[in-house]
Amino acid sequence: MQHYRSTAAFTAVLVSILTFFLSGATVSGHNITAILDKFPEFSTFNHYLTITHLADEINNRQTITVCAVNNAGMSDLLSKHLSVFAMKNVLSLHVLLDYFGAKKLHQITNGTALAATMFQATGTASGSNGFVNITDLKGGKVGFGSEDSGRTDATFVKSLHELPYNISVIQISSMLPSAEAEAPTPEPAAVNISSLMSAHGCKNFAEALEASDAMKTYADNVDGGLTVFCPLDDAFKGFMPKFKNLSVGDKQSLLEFHGVPVYNSLSMLKSSNGLMNTLATDGASKYDFTVQNDGNQVTIKTSIVTAKIVGTLIDQQPLIIFTIDKVLLPKELFKGAISPAPAPAPEADSPAESPKASKKKKKSTPAASDSPADSPADSPDGGLADAAADSNSAFEIKGFRFGLVAALNFWFVSLIM
Repeated sequence: MQHYRSTAAFTAVLVSILTFFLSGATVSGHNITAILDKFPEFSTFNHYLTITHLADEINNRQTITVCAVNNAGMSDLLSKHLSVFAMKNVLSLHVLLDYFGAKKLHQITNGTALAATMFQATGTASGSNGFVNITDLKGGKVGFGSEDSGRTDATFVKSLHELPYNISVIQISSMLPSAEAEAPTPEPAAVNISSLMSAHGCKNFAEALEASDAMKTYADNVDGGLTVFCPLDDAFKGFMPKFKNLSVGDKQSLLEFHGVPVYNSLSMLKSSNGLMNTLATDGASKYDFTVQNDGNQVTIKTSIVTAKIVGTLIDQQPLIIFTIDKVLLPKELFKGAISPAPAPAPEADSPAESPKASKKKKKSTPAASDSPADSPADSPDGGLADAAADSNSAFEIKGFRFGLVAALNFWFVSLIM
């Protein structure tokens, strides 16, 4: 009887594990902005995590602890009128590169711990000034102090959100002072956009930019935030004959269509799918496209073409430049899909197949092409055939998973009978 129970329990556990893995379950990443949105008293802290783009860096970390301060506790820091770059350094000091939940804080080995922070990880902090001391104090309190200050500057108040051992968001009583983090920080050096593009596989697009007023539009938007989707040379070279036929104004619109007047990292694009305005957007002329996830990839979709992000040339806030595998074609300039050239008429192979007789034959199917019109979304059936094939594949995979789990279950039950 005991053997039966042990085997049955083992069977249940194993089948559960197999079902989990075969189901393709995934663990989604955290979102610090969404977490803090639930606590209005931390809106100021949350706001500065966003405008300094630190929130995105936090979301990209697997193990993290955010030491948040409420609105009242932020007042002293705001009175110093720090630049956005210095503000980022200060907030980075409040992001620990380890997991510290409420329970762990009260069980620190030897009563003290030295935690690395995001400020230390930037390489800006000298020596150990980017570390934070955590001390288990008497009376159940836990103290925090920057290594820079050399004292305990704040205490643990409460836990706001914990997901062991992924992310912990806790409240501390006040901001941690650090002369080094608050020091004036120079802005990032100016980047020559066209030179950067030319040196990394986007020379054709860069040359088109330099010859257009679109270059000025790009330059005017860099300081406020700019995301560029740069077609690789092979893609733009193939498009060049059509580009040359556009008017000067339309060329500028197409080039500006590849820029977005806000900084968007790859993870930000993944979490904000949907319509997005571009540098070319102007009143009635929408010039927008749709950002969509395709598995682990991010795609940029117009009604004519779908391009994939294939690399990153630079990610230096507030500027980021991605490389894409196709030229983005706005519907405002290209009303329909660009059709491939028809195949030449077949030659007569015998006297019976005269030129006159060949005219009665059905038109030949256009030759295969790499044109954007050949994407499934632009096919005559709207991609229904591909969708049906995908559906069948998904059904087969699900059937395989179900069958495998059922077979394993039957096998184990047979063993214990």
